[in-house]
Amino acid sequence: MKHPTSRQLHAYWDRLRGERAAPERGEIEPGEIRNLLADSFILETDPARRMSAVRLAGTRLCALFGRELRGSAFVDLWAERPQPFTDPWQLIETVACDTVGVVAGLTGVTVRDETLDLELLLLPLRHRGKTQARILGSLSPHCIPPWLGNRPILRVETVSLRVLEGFAPEPAAMRSFVEALPEPANDARPVRFGHLLVHEGGRGIRHHIDR
Repeated sequence: MKHPTSRQLHAYWDRLRGERAAPERGEIEPGEIRNLLADSFILETDPARRMSAVRLAGTRLCALFGRELRGSAFVDLWAERPQPFTDPWQLIETVACDTVGVVAGLTGVTVRDETLDLELLLLPLRHRGKTQARILGSLSPHCIPPWLGNRPILRVETVSLRVLEGFAPEPAAMRSFVEALPEPANDARPVRFGHLLVHEGGRGIRHHIDR
């Protein structure tokens, strides 16, 4: 992720979800991300019907396309016949069905063939217990073009794509094993650093690798 909006929104989403795959839609507090709202949006998705509608969209995002995006189909922002790699539905399906985030580089094109580099971030949300019903996202320009508000972007094209690594919590069996370890007879209780158990000793520090 290169754009500050993408990084900050991902950090906020990551903090909310904790050890879950995705946070609840109701946990999103607009006031906590007010500086990101102009480029942010929320999608309502239904993978079974291949549907993804824009529920909310920021002001700058709407200005880029010269129209209110709420209620429109998200995939309609792309060209009519994208190549398989650039198919926007593949982005939606990956996020909704695999419960992972994706970041993509897009190019927006105006009626005068002016181009604008954009960064797209899509993150899964739970909604009323369902993991495939909502997506939190941002679409941010790398610069503010002088034609913003005068000539809208007619279509976008995908130029790069990366799937963000999912959350991999420590297995419960491993946690139970570590917590059940007896305290050393002459040492203070070990301190855990990632996969290491660190015991303070008289002459130095002994590292026990916990695998």
